[in-house]
Amino acid sequence: MHTVDAAGLRIGDDHPPRIMGVLNVSKESPYSPSVFDDPDEAAAYVESELVAEGADIVDVGLESANKRLDVLDEASELERLDTAIETIERVDGADDVTFSIETRYAAVADAALEAGFDMVNDVCGFADPEMPAVCEKHDAAVVKMASPPDLERPGAIEDVDDIYDALARNGFTEKTILDPAFGGWSEAKTLADDRETFERLREFRGYGRPILVSINRKNFLRDIAGRSTEEALPVSLAATSMAVERGAHVIRTHDVAETRDAALVGHAFTRERHRDRAVEELDVTTVREAERHIARLGGNAAAAEDAVAHAYEVRPPADMRHTLVSAASDTDVVCTGHETLFVAGTTTELEAFADRITSASKALAGIAGEIRSSVE
Repeated sequence: MHTVDAAGLRIGDDHPPRIMGVLNVSKESPYSPSVFDDPDEAAAYVESELVAEGADIVDVGLESANKRLDVLDEASELERLDTAIETIERVDGADDVTFSIETRYAAVADAALEAGFDMVNDVCGFADPEMPAVCEKHDAAVVKMASPPDLERPGAIEDVDDIYDALARNGFTEKTILDPAFGGWSEAKTLADDRETFERLREFRGYGRPILVSINRKNFLRDIAGRSTEEALPVSLAATSMAVERGAHVIRTHDVAETRDAALVGHAFTRERHRDRAVEELDVTTVREAERHIARLGGNAAAAEDAVAHAYEVRPPADMRHTLVSAASDTDVVCTGHETLFVAGTTTELEAFADRITSASKALAGIAGEIRSSVE
């Protein structure tokens, strides 16, 4: 996993999860406690509500990403940038904070970085083709959100299967952090899409770059528990711990102190993976995740089915137990136990095992079918 240095703040597997607090200078933003148009008030909020509560990064938004609102043009964002710049100039201890500018325009990013911002949060995923060059010129880290190549449609990926390719569109800089994009960025994106994206979070590690997630009080979490936005902090914190355990490195949030604690819990219980200069253990749980890493490293994607193992407790009819054990003996599948069997192997091995027991006995076809469906 590549480590990104964001103005001295190191982001990656070898470092604690980083918390990105949010400040908005956009009157349209729906979360009113974070919205300011006065630099002094904004600076005070950054100091007391974000940095003091544990934010490593402060992300300053110039406009709302609400799909029902018109997109600001470049000139309008540049006008609002003045308030953002005045704010960071007035923050006490600003040198100890990493400031991020949320924008889709390279010209806005250039002006912000020139004026003291440290990194960029690009919600259109390099739809502005000059964005990578601007970030490289300033040696700045940049969050690249999955998005169509359209400056007016951020994050509106309508099929979860297309998110991975969207993240790579127009390439990466040396300091790129990836955001798979959660939330209602388009009318076509459903709560089920967000849930699937979350379930597949490890897959987005396939590019070997740090991952940012923005899931704070999102609808797909609120819907699970039947909570309003005001009541949704607990589900956000539960998901935060899970996201970090699944490999997220930066959590963007309005609830800094609580999210920091949840992220640290997730980090503490993340499975330890070996990592040194020569060997890095990958976090791979599905064939699709293995395929992503194999593709990145230039290998044969067909090998992915040999890379992922599954284990089962199988309860065969008593007179079929010997048939199962015998079928396993002709493969590399582990099959052991008494009335109930422990069965384990790679996807390839288990598929071969399922074929063998099907041909051996029609009575075992149901077990074979369940194994096949679970490894797909």
